[in-house]
Amino acid sequence: MGSGQWSVEKRSELRNDSFVREYGNVPETGCLSIIVLGASGDLAKKKTFPALYNLYRHGFLPAEEVHIFGYARTKISDDDLRNRLRGFLEKGSSSTQSEDLSTFLQLIKYISGPYDTEEGFKLLDKAISEHELATQSAEGSSRRLFYFALPPSVYPVVCKMIKKCCMNKSDRGGWTRIVVEKPFGRDLESAEKLSNQIGELFEEPQIYRIDHYLGKELVQNLLVLRFANRFFLPLWNRDNIDNVQIVFREDFGTEGRGGYFDEYGIIRDIIQNHLLQVLCLVAMEKPVSLKPEHIRDEKVKVLQSVLPIKDEEVLLGQYEGYRDDPTVPDNSNTPTFATVILHIHNERWEGVPFILKAGKALNSRKAEIRVQFKDVPGDIFKCQKQGRNEFVIRLQPSEAIYMKLTVKQPGLEMSTVQSELDLSYGQRYQGVAIPEAYERLILDTIKGDQQHFVRRDELKAAWEIFTPLLHRIDNGECKSIPYQQGSRGPVEADELLAKAGYVQTHGYIWIPPTL
Repeated sequence: MGSGQWSVEKRSELRNDSFVREYGNVPETGCLSIIVLGASGDLAKKKTFPALYNLYRHGFLPAEEVHIFGYARTKISDDDLRNRLRGFLEKGSSSTQSEDLSTFLQLIKYISGPYDTEEGFKLLDKAISEHELATQSAEGSSRRLFYFALPPSVYPVVCKMIKKCCMNKSDRGGWTRIVVEKPFGRDLESAEKLSNQIGELFEEPQIYRIDHYLGKELVQNLLVLRFANRFFLPLWNRDNIDNVQIVFREDFGTEGRGGYFDEYGIIRDIIQNHLLQVLCLVAMEKPVSLKPEHIRDEKVKVLQSVLPIKDEEVLLGQYEGYRDDPTVPDNSNTPTFATVILHIHNERWEGVPFILKAGKALNSRKAEIRVQFKDVPGDIFKCQKQGRNEFVIRLQPSEAIYMKLTVKQPGLEMSTVQSELDLSYGQRYQGVAIPEAYERLILDTIKGDQQHFVRRDELKAAWEIFTPLLHRIDNGECKSIPYQQGSRGPVEADELLAKAGYVQTHGYIWIPPTL
């Protein structure tokens, strides 16, 4: 059963579906105002509003208590915004959802105004307050969630306006929370400056720094796999694991985003945040409990144990044709591909390379974690040439967890072959709707659960790892190697992986099961 196949009349039945079992019941503590800042932009239309719509359809945003406000500079009416959003929300919808969509769109009110003056934010506060007065119950308290679908350059001034004009005024508790999107700074200095500016206005428990990779289903499964299965406990260390790869690949280029992308590059865009967050979950020690602070404490310890990056363990690439984009400088050195090897200096991981690899315009699209184990000592079957044991977590697409191992080839002879033990989500969990990352994280924000959001000291530790390398790239000291679109990336990247100890398997390909 796909998401969104229920009408308004059946919403009460949703308390039994898989999506609700995933989250449990969210405490209902009064009216909720969700304010999407930058409501007319691409991020809001493609990610934020669709996530809110799905939460509404699944019963997590009751129409009698929730109102959604869009705020942006664009001078349009409520209906104009609703019509712009309709096309993004109708994708894959059926006739049974039309009533849901119409009701949801009526929850949206739009206010136009600048980001750096009080006038527009006072209008916004007035609209929110009117909604709160109309819906507030005696035992409830008002909640205000501000989602920044905005460029980071305007975060400080918008935070000032919210603090001055739009804070929750309930005398019975309630809260005001802000959700900020990456990229959160360009390096350590700019990230710390931004953190200071926001930190002067909001307390850390009010700030939710979103990294949508932490909301992905299989990323969230990492802690369960590692700490709820005896099978992995004795193996998850330097004695058994040879190397770990965390890979992000896209089969398309910047496609109209060249000017934006060129300011950041693949390391800032993907590796320093998404892949590094995944690394923390792969490498961290077992937390004392599942409380958000206990989990984030262990992630910070991992980041603080990462050794400085060596230039010889970095390979940068730029696909041919990237500079043809008129918004990209002709002499751009910005990498669209990067392989970076990190080393964690602690008892569990000493000597194990963690290979972070990301690229655009490659020959495939996928994101995965690949844990490669060491060779079997005393190989009596002489099968090492076929490949090593690997544990693979496929994050997207075709979500799956599989173990690559050596088995006997069926037949009369004692010959071996590579095969897998496979948990493919599409096959094993048919009829189960897997929530989108943004849905999960927005709901976590409403619940006040910061487990899957980046803490300030965590952000600082991450920037400390990559800032020296990024400055060398920006100064032209590390050059990007050209590679063909639709290829695996620069050949030199495979050579770097081999030097790090990764053994590529030949003649075996994991094929997702067909339903």
